Amino acid sequence: MTQDPQDAGKLSFEDALGRLGDTVRALEAGGLPLDDATRLYEEGMKLARVCTEKLSAAELTITRIKTAYGEQMRLVQDSQAGPPS
Repeated sequence: MTQDPQDAGKLSFEDALGRLGDTVRALEAGGLPLDDATRLYEEGMKLARVCTEKLSAAELTITRIKTAYGEQMRLVQDSQAGPPS
């Protein structure tokens, strides 16, 4: 499960989330030597950061799309309504 920290950012959200789940399960199962548990914890934190960054980027994209299309829809509705009376 060990991965190069540089590679974590290249993972898709789904892959990073899956690996994070595996990491959490391994830590929760216990029985790991301290060094292994510490390494897994660090990997889990990196994966959590990757997931958070990807979610934030997706939310920003969705907000931008909604803003752009919302403005277009408002303009279309205004033009269909005709001039104010």
